[in-house]
Amino acid sequence: MNKISPEDEIQRLEDRLKENPDCGITHYNIGVNYLALRNMEKAKDYFKEAIKKDQDIAEAYVQLGGIAMNEGDLDGCFSYNDMASKIRHRFAVPHGNMGFVHLQKNNIDKAIASLKRAISFDPQFVQAHATLGSACLMQGDVDGCIAHSKKAIELEPKFGPAYNNMVLAYMEKNDNEEAKKCFEKAKETGYEVATEVLKEVEEKLSS
Repeated sequence: MNKISPEDEIQRLEDRLKENPDCGITHYNIGVNYLALRNMEKAKDYFKEAIKKDQDIAEAYVQLGGIAMNEGDLDGCFSYNDMASKIRHRFAVPHGNMGFVHLQKNNIDKAIASLKRAISFDPQFVQAHATLGSACLMQGDVDGCIAHSKKAIELEPKFGPAYNNMVLAYMEKNDNEEAKKCFEKAKETGYEVATEVLKEVEEKLSS
């Protein structure tokens, strides 16, 4: 069976809108398909329209937060995700996204609180585990970083950022053999670990 292209799906959904122009979910789904086409402005318009039609579509706020993040607007990203979390308190994704924004702003304690909340709602949330690993490392909790990074890899074995966390964590512990292993694993996933980090690991191993 041929997969429907985003363009065809948009046309199908636009036809549905003609029958029910006030359906927020249809607006949301059109926005998702515009996202798939990397047309951020159209996607944004449809997500905003979805919210006008139905203020309880938490996913639309999350998508708008993602677009804001893509545009470098951390405050906008946080605001949209905060709204989503208020609509559906146990929706893990906005809490994870707010944790990421806190981390970008160096609010480490707030980041950890948000990320732990996200994981409590969804223990399988790979990105939240990996981001929490980064936050733990920034806080100086090296073992916490390794534990959460390992959990992310257990859930998604090819998740490069988690291996990168462990490279840095094992270097902090002066366990350069493990750091080198994690570096190689990160490379296998296609994740670009900073070359200066590899140089430092190799220098320590050869000394």
